[in-house]
Formats: sequence, C-alpha cells, structure tokens
Amino acid sequence: MSKVLIIGAGGVGQVVTHKCAQRRDIFSEITLASRTKAKCDAIAAQLGGSIKTAQVDADNVPELVALIKQVQPKLVINVALPYQDLHIMDACLETGVDYLDTANYEPLDTAKFEYSWQWAYQERFKEKGIMALLGSGFDPGVTNVYTALAAKKYLDVVEELDIIDANAGSHGQPFATNFNPEINIREVTATCRHWENGAFQESPPLSTKRVFDFPEGIGPMNIYRLYHEEMESLVRHIPTIKKAQFWMTFSDNYLKHLEVLQNVGMTRIDEVEYNGQKIVPIQFLKALLPDPGSLGR
Repeated sequence: MSKVLIIGAGGVGQVVTHKCAQRRDIFSEITLASRTKAKCDAIAAQLGGSIKTAQVDADNVPELVALIKQVQPKLVINVALPYQDLHIMDACLETGVDYLDTANYEPLDTAKFEYSWQWAYQERFKEKGIMALLGSGFDPGVTNVYTALAAKKYLDVVEELDIIDANAGSHGQPFATNFNPEINIREVTATCRHWENGAFQESPPLSTKRVFDFPEGIGPMNIYRLYHEEMESLVRHIPTIKKAQFWMTFSDNYLKHLEVLQNVGMTRIDEVEYNGQKIVPIQFLKALLPDPGSLGR
C-alpha cells in the first residue's frame, strides 16, 4: 500500500480519483491537487471526504516540488493539461518520485503533440532510478497493450495496424466533448498523420473517411482518420509495422458544429483582443461548453 498524488481535477481526474479510491489495497492514501481546490473538494465530497485535497499551480515547478515533498507519494499521476507535462516531470525528477500520465506533451502555442519532448527525459529518469510511464490511459495505453499482446502472443508478424475508437454513447447535448474541450478540439483539428512506407504521412484533418461495422450491437458508423500519439511509440517498438492508422467516430452533428466553430474562429489557439483584454478563443469556447465530467451522469 502506498500514497498517490493525482494532479488535475477535470473529467479525467475525477474518474482516476474514483478508480484509485476503489483500490485502497494499492492506494492507501490519495491526495488530489489542482489549481482550483474547490474542484478537488467537490470530487472528495463524492467519495465521502476519504481523500485529501490541495491547491497547486502545475505550471510552477517549485510549487509542485513543495507539494510532492509535503505529500511524499510513491507515484504522481498527471491528469492535468498536456502543456504541463514537462513541469510535472521536472518536479518528479527533483523529488525522485515515479511519474504517470495519460496524454503526451503539447506546446501551448502549437497544436502538435508528439513524444519527442518527453522521450528526451529518458536518461535523466534512468539515472535517477525512477519510472515515467507515458500515455497510460485507454488510447494511448490500453491500445498499446492490446497491440503488444497480439504481436507477442497471437500473430506471427504485425504489418498493418488500425486502431478504431467509437464514440457510440449519447449525452443529449447539441455539441459536447468527452474530455477537455480545448484539448479535444485541438486534437481533432490538427493535421492528420499516419505511418506508411517508413515515415509519417500528412493529410488534412478528417479528410479520410470510411464506414466500419462495429460489433456488440453498435453497428455501422462513419470513422475518420486522425493522428494519435500511440502510433509513434508502436511503430518504434514494433518495427514490422508497415502501415498504422488511427480512426475515430464523429456524428454529423458534431462535425457540423465543429465546422461552424472553425469558420468563425472559435477554435483558434492564438490570443485575440476583445474589449481591451486578450483572450484565446478556444479557451473561451471551453468555458461555454458542457463539462465533460457531467456527461455520464
């Protein structure tokens, strides 16, 4: 049994905290921290106050270091924003604590996510004798495990890989995202990349479409090709792969709203001036959209 520090109190942070609380044989003491402590307290209340909460600015390495030293966890689980990955990794390096995240680093001012920035930490973590487990969510995460299992146990060779993610539920909202809207929209609207002929090939976002007949009563749905980070690690560690693609389902309603938002500039990630103040349109949009943490209730 050991202590865990979870950083990030959004929709994913809520799920992770609940899951950890279900395994007290592993996570004997849970601390949930975020820039807004009230969000942490709300999640703690769902669990009957059985976890501790704290305030921390995940962009501030000294603050992170101080909190880690105070809590003394065996593991830091980072479910904050991808822009903050490197700051939290720096704090783990300074304090000698293992690190885990669910999504790779992405610069705040560029809608491009890849592992190169985090993989550059490999030797420093190795020298420190600590672990950094990257992309340990569902996709990436479970998808990597399934692919590795198939390659090692069931298939002679893996040459083509298609990962297909179905958003088959219904939340009853005109437009909503199933995780942080800012990150979701940046991901979906980024230039598509897929692996073929020994290199990543680029194409316009959502420009390649197919119909896939899903099992278990879901049925046929439109799937669209986009870039997802697990392809980067999978083609590196399973070099026999000649072609790798990631697909996701989107409803016509979602795509219609997304197109309009793009056309009017609401998905922009750069600052604009409004009434004498600088705002980032996509961050303003995030404030208007439904909280992903509320969609499954």
